[in-house]
Amino acid sequence: MSTLSRDGAARSAAPESPAPGLDLVRLVDTSVLETTPFAHVCLEGAFPAALYQQLLDNLPETPRYRELRHPEAMQADGHSARRKFYLYPEHVWLLPAGQRAVWLDLARLLRSPALQEAFKRKFRGALERRFGRPLDRLTFYPVPILVRDLGGYRLGIHADTLRKAITVQFYLPRDDSQIQLGTIFHEGPQGAAAQRTRRLPFRPATGYAFPVVPDGSWHSVAPTTAADGPRDSLMLTYYVQDGLGGWLAQRAKRLAVFLGYGLRR
Repeated sequence: MSTLSRDGAARSAAPESPAPGLDLVRLVDTSVLETTPFAHVCLEGAFPAALYQQLLDNLPETPRYRELRHPEAMQADGHSARRKFYLYPEHVWLLPAGQRAVWLDLARLLRSPALQEAFKRKFRGALERRFGRPLDRLTFYPVPILVRDLGGYRLGIHADTLRKAITVQFYLPRDDSQIQLGTIFHEGPQGAAAQRTRRLPFRPATGYAFPVVPDGSWHSVAPTTAADGPRDSLMLTYYVQDGLGGWLAQRAKRLAVFLGYGLRR
Protein backbone atom coordinates (compact mmCIF):
# COMPACT_ATOMS: atom_id res chain seq x y z
CA MET A 1 0.00 0.00 0.00
CA SER A 2 1.21 3.54 -0.72
CA THR A 3 0.16 6.81 0.80
CA LEU A 4 1.02 10.48 0.51
CA SER A 5 3.66 12.36 2.42
CA ARG A 6 3.16 16.01 3.34
CA ASP A 7 4.97 17.12 0.16
CA GLY A 8 2.51 15.10 -1.93
CA ALA A 9 4.95 12.40 -3.03
CA ALA A 10 3.85 8.80 -3.01
CA ARG A 11 5.74 6.54 -0.64
CA SER A 12 5.34 3.12 0.89
CA ALA A 13 3.84 2.59 4.30
CA ALA A 14 3.13 -0.38 6.49
CA PRO A 15 -0.58 -1.27 6.43
CA GLU A 16 -0.93 -0.88 10.16
CA SER A 17 0.68 2.58 10.25
CA PRO A 18 -0.31 4.70 7.23
CA ALA A 19 1.27 8.16 7.17
CA PRO A 20 -2.05 10.02 7.65
CA GLY A 21 -2.64 7.91 10.76
CA LEU A 22 0.65 8.89 12.30
CA ASP A 23 -0.12 12.53 11.57
CA LEU A 24 -3.57 12.40 13.17
CA VAL A 25 -2.36 10.61 16.29
CA ARG A 26 0.42 13.16 16.67
CA LEU A 27 -2.02 15.98 16.01
CA VAL A 28 -4.30 14.81 18.81
CA ASP A 29 -1.41 14.23 21.21
CA THR A 30 0.03 17.71 20.63
CA SER A 31 -3.27 19.61 20.54
CA VAL A 32 -4.04 21.98 23.41
CA LEU A 33 -6.85 20.86 25.70
CA GLU A 34 -9.13 23.86 26.09
CA THR A 35 -11.70 24.12 28.86
CA THR A 36 -13.95 27.03 27.80
CA PRO A 37 -16.85 26.69 27.40
CA PHE A 38 -16.18 22.96 27.96
CA ALA A 39 -13.33 20.51 27.38
CA HIS A 40 -12.35 20.29 23.71
CA VAL A 41 -9.49 20.44 21.27
CA CYS A 42 -9.24 22.26 17.94
CA LEU A 43 -7.51 20.30 15.19
CA GLU A 44 -5.65 22.39 12.62
CA GLY A 45 -3.99 20.97 9.52
CA ALA A 46 -5.56 17.55 9.99
CA PHE A 47 -4.64 16.29 6.51
CA PRO A 48 -1.65 16.91 4.21
CA ALA A 49 -2.56 19.20 1.30
CA ALA A 50 -2.30 16.53 -1.41
CA LEU A 51 -4.34 14.02 0.59
CA TYR A 52 -6.94 16.66 1.43
CA GLN A 53 -7.41 17.42 -2.25
CA GLN A 54 -7.84 13.70 -2.90
CA LEU A 55 -10.57 13.55 -0.28
CA LEU A 56 -12.43 16.48 -1.81
CA ASP A 57 -12.11 15.08 -5.33
CA ASN A 58 -13.46 11.70 -4.23
CA LEU A 59 -16.45 12.67 -2.12
CA PRO A 60 -19.40 10.44 -3.12
CA GLU A 61 -22.31 11.89 -5.03
CA THR A 62 -25.28 12.94 -2.89
CA PRO A 63 -27.52 10.00 -3.99
CA ARG A 64 -25.04 7.63 -2.30
CA TYR A 65 -25.72 9.24 1.07
CA ARG A 66 -28.67 8.18 3.22
CA GLU A 67 -30.95 10.64 4.96
CA LEU A 68 -30.21 11.35 8.60
CA ARG A 69 -33.70 12.31 9.66
CA HIS A 70 -33.91 14.92 12.38
CA PRO A 71 -36.89 17.19 13.16
CA GLU A 72 -34.69 20.30 13.03
CA ALA A 73 -33.18 19.43 9.66
CA MET A 74 -36.19 18.77 7.44
CA GLN A 75 -36.61 20.47 4.07
CA ALA A 76 -39.93 21.70 2.66
CA ASP A 77 -40.16 18.63 0.41
CA GLY A 78 -40.10 16.29 3.42
CA HIS A 79 -36.51 15.12 2.91
CA SER A 80 -33.75 15.59 5.45
CA ALA A 81 -31.18 18.34 4.90
CA ARG A 82 -28.52 16.13 6.55
CA ARG A 83 -27.15 13.14 4.64
CA LYS A 84 -24.61 10.55 5.78
CA PHE A 85 -22.41 7.89 4.24
CA TYR A 86 -20.89 5.25 6.53
CA LEU A 87 -17.17 4.70 6.12
CA TYR A 88 -17.34 1.07 7.17
CA PRO A 89 -15.37 -1.07 4.68
CA GLU A 90 -18.49 -2.91 3.52
CA HIS A 91 -20.04 0.41 2.45
CA VAL A 92 -16.86 1.83 0.94
CA TRP A 93 -16.47 -1.26 -1.24
CA LEU A 94 -19.70 -0.27 -3.01
CA LEU A 95 -18.13 2.97 -4.26
CA PRO A 96 -16.44 3.32 -7.68
CA ALA A 97 -12.87 2.01 -7.67
CA GLY A 98 -11.13 5.39 -7.46
CA GLN A 99 -13.18 6.59 -4.52
CA ARG A 100 -12.91 3.20 -2.86
CA ALA A 101 -9.11 3.30 -2.75
CA VAL A 102 -9.08 6.72 -1.07
CA TRP A 103 -11.74 6.06 1.57
CA LEU A 104 -10.67 2.52 2.52
CA ASP A 105 -7.29 3.79 3.71
CA LEU A 106 -8.78 6.67 5.65
CA ALA A 107 -11.56 4.53 7.15
CA ARG A 108 -8.95 2.07 8.43
CA LEU A 109 -7.08 4.91 10.09
CA LEU A 110 -10.16 6.46 11.67
CA ARG A 111 -11.17 3.17 13.25
CA SER A 112 -7.65 2.34 14.46
CA PRO A 113 -6.97 1.61 18.15
CA ALA A 114 -4.04 4.05 18.04
CA LEU A 115 -6.27 7.00 17.21
CA GLN A 116 -8.86 6.00 19.80
CA GLU A 117 -6.15 5.79 22.45
CA ALA A 118 -4.90 9.26 21.51
CA PHE A 119 -8.36 10.77 22.05
CA LYS A 120 -8.80 8.83 25.29
CA ARG A 121 -5.48 10.15 26.60
CA LYS A 122 -6.41 13.70 25.67
CA PHE A 123 -9.77 13.53 27.46
CA ARG A 124 -8.73 11.29 30.35
CA GLY A 125 -10.08 13.52 33.10
CA ALA A 126 -13.55 14.02 31.63
CA LEU A 127 -13.93 10.38 30.62
CA GLU A 128 -12.85 8.94 33.96
CA ARG A 129 -15.16 11.33 35.82
CA ARG A 130 -18.13 10.44 33.63
CA PHE A 131 -17.68 6.66 33.64
CA GLY A 132 -16.11 6.26 37.08
CA ARG A 133 -13.46 3.87 35.79
CA PRO A 134 -9.76 4.11 34.90
CA LEU A 135 -8.99 4.91 31.30
CA ASP A 136 -7.56 1.47 30.57
CA ARG A 137 -10.96 -0.05 31.35
CA LEU A 138 -12.79 2.10 28.81
CA THR A 139 -13.27 0.93 25.22
CA PHE A 140 -15.45 2.61 22.63
CA TYR A 141 -16.77 1.71 19.19
CA PRO A 142 -15.63 4.12 16.43
CA VAL A 143 -18.16 5.04 13.74
CA PRO A 144 -16.79 7.23 10.91
CA ILE A 145 -19.26 8.79 8.48
CA LEU A 146 -19.17 11.38 5.75
CA VAL A 147 -21.80 14.05 6.34
CA ARG A 148 -23.35 16.39 3.79
CA ASP A 149 -25.60 19.18 5.08
CA LEU A 150 -27.84 20.83 2.49
CA GLY A 151 -29.72 24.10 2.64
CA GLY A 152 -32.17 24.18 5.53
CA TYR A 153 -29.99 22.25 7.98
CA ARG A 154 -29.81 23.48 11.54
CA LEU A 155 -29.13 21.98 14.94
CA GLY A 156 -30.33 23.47 18.19
CA ILE A 157 -28.28 23.62 21.38
CA HIS A 158 -27.73 20.11 22.74
CA ALA A 159 -25.05 18.14 24.61
CA ASP A 160 -25.14 14.92 22.48
CA THR A 161 -26.71 11.62 23.43
CA LEU A 162 -25.07 9.64 26.23
CA ARG A 163 -24.67 6.75 23.83
CA LYS A 164 -21.64 8.73 22.65
CA ALA A 165 -18.36 9.04 24.52
CA ILE A 166 -16.33 11.28 22.18
CA THR A 167 -17.45 13.41 19.24
CA VAL A 168 -14.98 14.36 16.50
CA GLN A 169 -15.65 16.36 13.34
CA PHE A 170 -13.29 17.23 10.49
CA TYR A 171 -14.44 20.00 8.17
CA LEU A 172 -14.16 19.43 4.41
CA PRO A 173 -14.78 22.73 2.60
CA ARG A 174 -12.84 23.59 -0.57
CA ASP A 175 -11.91 27.07 0.64
CA ASP A 176 -12.77 29.69 3.26
CA SER A 177 -16.04 30.78 1.61
CA GLN A 178 -18.10 28.77 4.15
CA ILE A 179 -16.18 29.96 7.19
CA GLN A 180 -19.40 31.05 8.94
CA LEU A 181 -20.84 27.51 8.98
CA GLY A 182 -18.76 26.15 11.84
CA THR A 183 -20.12 24.48 14.98
CA ILE A 184 -20.97 26.79 17.87
CA PHE A 185 -20.01 25.90 21.45
CA HIS A 186 -22.15 27.25 24.30
CA GLU A 187 -21.71 27.61 28.04
CA GLY A 188 -25.27 26.43 28.63
CA PRO A 189 -28.51 25.48 26.87
CA GLN A 190 -30.49 28.67 27.44
CA GLY A 191 -30.43 32.22 28.73
CA ALA A 192 -27.22 34.17 29.15
CA ALA A 193 -25.13 30.97 29.19
CA ALA A 194 -26.38 30.06 25.73
CA GLN A 195 -25.29 33.49 24.46
CA ARG A 196 -21.72 32.99 25.65
CA THR A 197 -20.29 31.09 22.70
CA ARG A 198 -17.30 30.06 20.67
CA ARG A 199 -17.91 29.60 16.95
CA LEU A 200 -15.37 27.37 15.20
CA PRO A 201 -14.49 28.58 11.69
CA PHE A 202 -15.48 26.12 8.95
CA ARG A 203 -12.07 26.06 7.28
CA PRO A 204 -10.31 23.42 5.15
CA ALA A 205 -8.67 20.46 6.95
CA THR A 206 -9.62 21.68 10.41
CA GLY A 207 -11.81 20.12 13.06
CA TYR A 208 -12.54 19.64 16.71
CA ALA A 209 -13.17 16.93 19.28
CA PHE A 210 -14.75 16.82 22.71
CA PRO A 211 -15.77 14.26 25.32
CA VAL A 212 -19.54 14.03 25.66
CA VAL A 213 -20.47 15.34 29.09
CA PRO A 214 -24.06 15.30 30.43
CA ASP A 215 -25.28 18.87 30.85
CA GLY A 216 -21.91 20.15 29.70
CA SER A 217 -20.91 19.74 26.07
CA TRP A 218 -23.49 22.17 24.66
CA HIS A 219 -23.19 22.94 20.95
CA SER A 220 -25.28 23.89 17.93
CA VAL A 221 -25.20 24.68 14.21
CA ALA A 222 -26.82 27.83 12.83
CA PRO A 223 -29.36 27.42 10.01
CA THR A 224 -27.90 27.02 6.53
CA THR A 225 -29.39 28.08 3.21
CA ALA A 226 -29.15 26.80 -0.35
CA ALA A 227 -26.85 29.74 -1.08
CA ASP A 228 -24.29 28.32 1.39
CA GLY A 229 -23.79 25.23 -0.77
CA PRO A 230 -23.27 21.70 0.64
CA ARG A 231 -21.59 21.62 4.04
CA ASP A 232 -19.29 18.58 3.84
CA SER A 233 -17.57 17.10 6.85
CA LEU A 234 -16.32 13.86 8.32
CA MET A 235 -17.71 12.75 11.67
CA LEU A 236 -15.95 10.24 13.91
CA THR A 237 -18.09 9.21 16.86
CA TYR A 238 -16.88 6.91 19.63
CA TYR A 239 -19.92 5.08 21.01
CA VAL A 240 -20.17 3.55 24.47
CA GLN A 241 -19.98 -0.26 24.42
CA ASP A 242 -20.12 -1.49 28.00
CA GLY A 243 -19.71 -5.24 28.48
CA LEU A 244 -20.54 -8.04 26.10
CA GLY A 245 -24.06 -6.69 25.54
CA GLY A 246 -22.72 -3.35 24.35
CA TRP A 247 -20.14 -5.05 22.14
CA LEU A 248 -22.80 -7.17 20.47
CA ALA A 249 -25.26 -4.27 20.13
CA GLN A 250 -22.82 -2.13 18.17
CA ARG A 251 -22.02 -4.93 15.74
CA ALA A 252 -25.67 -5.86 15.33
CA LYS A 253 -26.45 -2.23 14.50
CA ARG A 254 -23.66 -2.17 11.94
CA LEU A 255 -25.02 -5.31 10.27
CA ALA A 256 -28.55 -3.92 10.26
CA VAL A 257 -27.38 -0.69 8.63
CA PHE A 258 -25.61 -2.62 5.88
CA LEU A 259 -28.53 -4.95 5.21
CA GLY A 260 -31.07 -2.16 5.30
CA TYR A 261 -29.14 0.43 3.36
CA GLY A 262 -25.78 -0.65 1.96
CA LEU A 263 -27.01 -3.62 -0.07
CA ARG A 264 -30.11 -1.73 -1.18
CA ARG A 265 -27.92 1.02 -2.60
